[in-house]
Amino acid sequence: MITKPEEFGKVAVLMGGSAAERPVSLRSGAAVFAALQSQGVDVIAVDVTGSAIDALSNIQVDRVFNIIHGRGGEDGVLQSVLQVLGIPYTGSGVLASALSMDKLRTKLCWQGYGLVTPKWYLLKNESDIDPCIEKLGFPVIVKPALEGSSMGMSKANNRDELVQALKLAAQFRCDVYAEAWVTGKEYTVAVLNGEALPAIRLETPNAFYDYEAKYNATTTQYHCPCGLNEEQELHLKKLALTASGAVGVTGWARVDMFIDSLGVTQLIEINTVPGMTDHSLVPMAAKQAGLTFEQLVWRILETSFG
Repeated sequence: MITKPEEFGKVAVLMGGSAAERPVSLRSGAAVFAALQSQGVDVIAVDVTGSAIDALSNIQVDRVFNIIHGRGGEDGVLQSVLQVLGIPYTGSGVLASALSMDKLRTKLCWQGYGLVTPKWYLLKNESDIDPCIEKLGFPVIVKPALEGSSMGMSKANNRDELVQALKLAAQFRCDVYAEAWVTGKEYTVAVLNGEALPAIRLETPNAFYDYEAKYNATTTQYHCPCGLNEEQELHLKKLALTASGAVGVTGWARVDMFIDSLGVTQLIEINTVPGMTDHSLVPMAAKQAGLTFEQLVWRILETSFG
């Protein structure tokens, strides 16, 4: 446990990136930078607009707080660069970052581990539409496998909507899959240094918890305490830790899940560089656990010593 800010040395908060989530990352990064600065940490903010190697070439730092969401920051690429440069960084390593960024392969790992995740169907092109309908029925949610913040996702209630959803998701140039729609309540559990934080239940009037609901809407409701009894919440916390461990996640992360109408908990995805904006869920869970935003940021930075 680090007690003095100087023990961290010089810290670079890497933010921005070139992925679709760049605006969110800049907001997260600004909040993290301010929190570290307020605690006396020697910190600089680095907006990565191109190569991370170029961004770090003219500065001498002892460690990195990575808050670049999405491709290039959350997918093992930045982690590989920092590994080669010998710079310690927050969060998961190369393998866990790359694997967790790929929602489809994360589901395959969870399934192999015996964990429950909604059924899915890989959509390579329009010839997969009818077999998908046959397997999953409607409604479904269509997702690009390598995007976060619900980018490129849409709900389909019929064949025409499924075709349009595939076209939208295909623009993100990665695997696209349809996932069986889960009717139930949505939860998220943050994991910090091997400990699960209080669960949050999400409610939105939107079709699903999309980008607008996450970052802009005032109609999204966050329940923390989540309304479950102690035993049920403990189950979600243990599941979040198991799901994280199955894909090698370390440091910090956020696991999204549903409890369906039959009471079965279904894993949806895991985020290894979760948002840290004023709308974000990890700070909300940390607050319920008695941690201020500043304490949370400090604890995340401590994961760079892992």
